[in-house]
Amino acid sequence: MSKFELKLPKMGESVAEATITSWLKEIGDTIELDESVVEIATDKVDSDVPCDVSGVLLEKKYQEGDVVKVGQVLAVIETNENLASSTLQVESTAKDVYTEVEEVVKSVEAEVNQAIENTTHTKKQIITNTDGKFYSPLVKNIAAKEGVSQQELDAINGSGLEGRVTKEDILAYVSSKSKDAKSVELSKEITTKESENKTIAISQKTKTPNLEVNTGDELITLSRMGKLISDHMLHSKHKAAHVQSFIEVDVTNVVKWRAKAKDTFLKREGEKLSYTPIFMMVVAQALKKYPLVNITFDGEDKVVVKKAINLGMASALPDGNLIVPVIKNAEHLNLVGMTKCVNDLAIRSKSNNLKPDEIKGGTYTVTNIGGFDSVFGTPIINQPECAILALGAIRKVPAVIETPEGDFIGIRQKMYISHSYDHRVINGALGGMFIKEIKDLLEAWDVNKAI
Repeated sequence: MSKFELKLPKMGESVAEATITSWLKEIGDTIELDESVVEIATDKVDSDVPCDVSGVLLEKKYQEGDVVKVGQVLAVIETNENLASSTLQVESTAKDVYTEVEEVVKSVEAEVNQAIENTTHTKKQIITNTDGKFYSPLVKNIAAKEGVSQQELDAINGSGLEGRVTKEDILAYVSSKSKDAKSVELSKEITTKESENKTIAISQKTKTPNLEVNTGDELITLSRMGKLISDHMLHSKHKAAHVQSFIEVDVTNVVKWRAKAKDTFLKREGEKLSYTPIFMMVVAQALKKYPLVNITFDGEDKVVVKKAINLGMASALPDGNLIVPVIKNAEHLNLVGMTKCVNDLAIRSKSNNLKPDEIKGGTYTVTNIGGFDSVFGTPIINQPECAILALGAIRKVPAVIETPEGDFIGIRQKMYISHSYDHRVINGALGGMFIKEIKDLLEAWDVNKAI
């Protein structure tokens, strides 16, 4: 019999921990290969952890409600696998560790011997006369004891016969040196205290005051997902140099085409045709033309230009929280494929049935604020991405229409799109050209386009 440790797997770049919501197996239960053992919840999605081996649940390391870091052991499974190979591996590891310890001991011994040799050499230098001056044994002993170097000793103006350094001279020098050292330490301590006091003062000024809760007020504690989203957004605002560009787009042709095509599309494909997949497909085309918008930060001074266009699709949940499923390789999808993908992710987002892999790896995010009749907004960048697009509501508005016969006023379907981007790596010109490309693609939409 052998033991297998079931660990919390990695679930995305920004997911570092998860909360245990329920155990699907009890101690003593039999577990089959790939059978789920425990359900977990992260700030992104609810999921379960399957077992890589078959066996019997021997031990639970955590209880329901506990928060577990990625890589920590969740449970211990007893299996029937042969231990011979692991025993050999342990023995081999033990030998390696023993050899490594011996090498470390030898290295430390060598360093100690060298330190002793250096100390002896230093003491010899301290008490050795280098320029012909005479120093009494007492003066030399005091210098060696107090750590006074030969250079310092030679610089002391002696008060004895022929300028010799006396006992009083060396003691006065040592006392003066000690006072200087104490002054430096005191100065450092005062500076540190002043810095700490300033930090405390700033902290007290910026600290959120306790709000008064009156009768009839309702005090609500943020959920774990809400707290994590809050921290993630605050981190992004502090980290990225947010700047926004806005552009108005005439989507009259898109609206007319969808009105003609949606019934046929539903009958043929079995899918509802909304505006979202149309916009997502156009965004993917624009990112293909301007790849320097499709980037993510790697550390503090490097960015990665992503080859794949993985579009994050911000979706509101029934409880008011937000989740961002990712459409992988969006540049390869046609309208039918994009529609099926968008509808599937939207439905499974609301029912909490997304897989961990479906909420990671995004390179650019799109959020549809028009669904709530918002005209435009200033969305916060989803780190480590460098830009995000907000789609405003489509509205009927009076507009000037230019024709060969002259200009006239007509009713057009228009919307605003808002582009937030990190000004550290995306300048205004690139950010503006990118949304101008989206505008041009949407306004050039063919009303007679085949489905």
